[in-house]
Amino acid sequence: MGRMVHFEIHVEDVEKGKEFYGEVFGWKFEDWSEYAGMPYFGAVTGDESVPGINGAIMKRQGPRPEANQPLNGYSCTMSVEDYDAAEKKILELGGTVALPKHALPGMAWQGYYTDPEGNIFGVHQPDENAK
Repeated sequence: MGRMVHFEIHVEDVEKGKEFYGEVFGWKFEDWSEYAGMPYFGAVTGDESVPGINGAIMKRQGPRPEANQPLNGYSCTMSVEDYDAAEKKILELGGTVALPKHALPGMAWQGYYTDPEGNIFGVHQPDENAK
């Protein structure tokens, strides 16, 4: 069985990408550029005792996604404790709403956003009372 163990977010401006995801989700970054041979920063997304995966922010190698095009790749979703607080930070830091907050009845609140580089990601707040 192939289990996902790493993700990569492609950005034009690596420092702005690190700032966006660091501020919104509290991620920490480690410089792995020497190993990758390009600007490449490991993203530590949480404590190892909590289920989840780490990934990286790397320099984009081609054109950025165009607005309103269908998703071409994977969309990663981040679990948050406070959906509304996360959305506020996303919007303050230049992100935009791709699909507004909606209930997954009896399970969670879910929504999708576009980061300042045009990448789509999800936000998920578990809540068995979501309707």
